[in-house]
Amino acid sequence: MERRIYGIETEFGLTHSAPQGRPLSADDAARRLFAPVLAWGRASNVFLPNGGRLYLDVGSHPEYATAEADSLHDVVAQDAAGERIVDDLRAQLQQSLDAEGVAGTVHLFKNNVDSAGNSFGSHENYMISRRTEYTRLLQHLLPFLVTRQILVGAGRVHPTGQPAFGALTPGDGSPSYSFSQRADHIWEGSSSATTRSRPMINTRDEPHADAQHYRRLHVITGDSSMSQTTTALKIGTTDVLLRLIEAGQILPDRTLADPAAALRTVSHDLTGTAPLELASGERRSALELQQEYLEAVTRFVDRHGTHHDRLDWVLELWERGLRAVAEQNPSLVDRELDWAVKKKLLDSYAAAHGMDYSHPRIAQLDLAYHDTSASHGLFHMLERRGAVESFVAPEDVSRAVSQAPPTRASLRGRFVAAAHDAGVNHTVDWVHLKLNGERQQRTLRCTDPFATTQEDVEEAIRELARGDV
Repeated sequence: MERRIYGIETEFGLTHSAPQGRPLSADDAARRLFAPVLAWGRASNVFLPNGGRLYLDVGSHPEYATAEADSLHDVVAQDAAGERIVDDLRAQLQQSLDAEGVAGTVHLFKNNVDSAGNSFGSHENYMISRRTEYTRLLQHLLPFLVTRQILVGAGRVHPTGQPAFGALTPGDGSPSYSFSQRADHIWEGSSSATTRSRPMINTRDEPHADAQHYRRLHVITGDSSMSQTTTALKIGTTDVLLRLIEAGQILPDRTLADPAAALRTVSHDLTGTAPLELASGERRSALELQQEYLEAVTRFVDRHGTHHDRLDWVLELWERGLRAVAEQNPSLVDRELDWAVKKKLLDSYAAAHGMDYSHPRIAQLDLAYHDTSASHGLFHMLERRGAVESFVAPEDVSRAVSQAPPTRASLRGRFVAAAHDAGVNHTVDWVHLKLNGERQQRTLRCTDPFATTQEDVEEAIRELARGDV
């Protein structure tokens, strides 16, 4: 099977809380957060020596895009490294405010909704062959994306509270907890827009590679994941289904009559059994559709073999996650899947304090689960206690903070580091490396996403080291 490039873009929520003083506005907090970035890169949109991109997005949101990775291990490590990089900026801002005597706490959240109902995204990128029949791919992928949230949703407490313990779904059928944060903010199946209509798949053709050979599949419906194992399952299941589709395997037509409406139905039905209307007039539940996909993928892998050494792990957790929903037994996955990890934490607290999900403290804990701070974040508290599983080792995350994966990102990262060390003005994007030196100016193109070496780039790096630029 062919190699693939993966990437994850994460928008972070940022706030400054000051119960006894005036908090910083979102704009001020973001401006001060990025002060070290501006000092280092002379811009609020920079590429880093690890190949990733860090920038201030519209709406004062910090955003981090991982470097191109060609393995499940590396994309998970890069995503975790991005969280650490942005949280380091938060910690620096907190220290600066403390030194100035400014009261309050800076919080950074890796989630998808805020208290005002605004939504910010987590986008997945998969490099696919230009030969892939895109219409057919969308036909089969959309029902999968609508229903995969029963596995990889981040979980969300809703303001209309219901009892937190006992059955997953309260008896009146209106759960106070849903699988997904993002589902309530998506309005189309596919579109070239990103903010106006918020589709599940953005179809704008920006391959960031040789357009004759590659296309970028841009999935924008998923939740941000705190759990490494949830991230791995999200990317791993989507990847193997894409491989099946790209190979021309026959799948039944499960086109949904209204994908956006189905997305919300699935999110709010914690039993996974709500019927979804298909374009054919038939009905299938999220559990039934996901089981179909799992069975098809398993047959495909049995015939063609695995394409990476963690695929058996992906298939096992996929099956176990579906069983957890079918049996209404989240304990099967409450160390690995965010929605179940968080719900176990909230249910335990609610039961111990005799409250239901309508209590404001539960909403606070929901948000605190996504706090990236090692001291304030509840997910990271669970990590320290050994209550959740990891997918990559801590040293792999530390390495990914400064080191790019063995893809084109390694070329970019070494170029950025060399230009920065030489004090030479430079401009970088996913494909272009531009030198703006006093002695010479030139632009280098890197269109092969798998290339770890390219002679003109290597020569430019040598010239930077010699001070010839």
